[in-house]
Amino acid sequence: AFLDMPMSARCLYFTLGMLADDDGFVGNPKSIMRQCGASQDDMAMLLQKRYVLGFESGIIVIKHWRINNYLRNDRYQNTTYIEEKETLELDAKNAYKEKVLNVGIPGGIPNIGIPSIDKDSIDKDSIDKDIILSSLHSDNISDKKSDYDAIIQKWNELEKYGIVSIRSINEGTERMKSVRARIRQYSLNEILEAIDNIKESDFLQGKHNGRPWQITFDWFILPTNFSKVLEGNYKNGTRIISENNLSEGERRFLENE
Repeated sequence: AFLDMPMSARCLYFTLGMLADDDGFVGNPKSIMRQCGASQDDMAMLLQKRYVLGFESGIIVIKHWRINNYLRNDRYQNTTYIEEKETLELDAKNAYKEKVLNVGIPGGIPNIGIPSIDKDSIDKDSIDKDIILSSLHSDNISDKKSDYDAIIQKWNELEKYGIVSIRSINEGTERMKSVRARIRQYSLNEILEAIDNIKESDFLQGKHNGRPWQITFDWFILPTNFSKVLEGNYKNGTRIISENNLSEGERRFLENE
């Protein structure tokens, strides 16, 4: 399962292992991700496959640390992340797992609210890692209604390109969770920039040989889709190189180019 992951995710795992403390905890995973050029999807994959466990504080721990590492007692220094460590226990193989409290709720928050998936695969276009990405975000970001209003207004400018408008981004909905995750991953300005990129894409506007597929807001705001739109992968004159990550709509488009 580990070897089936992308090289970038494996490299991130190795780098985390080199920089973890003596108990396998890493207090600055986002900084390490930037250092080794890893993406949010790489970290999300490690969390989904439970090679690392995450906490609300943004700290992570390497699940199999005590299996793969040994330190002499005279060199060992206890982790400073005591609160996080106290939510864990060791399983029969000496790997970390969340403690099960008397009320039946696991300590920490790894994977709470995240759809279960096959351990050897991950559908990046359909699984939003809102909780994972929020746990890795250490800055103090306040949700502002004005931000959501700005996104709605900018999106609805696409009506003149034939794209369906939206009326609301309501609290407690999957749409709100995805928008909040994108703001925390990127910024409001980058979301508005990505929407502007749609104006330069006949593909996203549905102008591709009469096929019925067209971008929607809820498709746009999913993590992998959003990053592609922001990076300009769908702009006119830009051919999508890797067909391994194409959605059904993208494949139909390329088959009829």
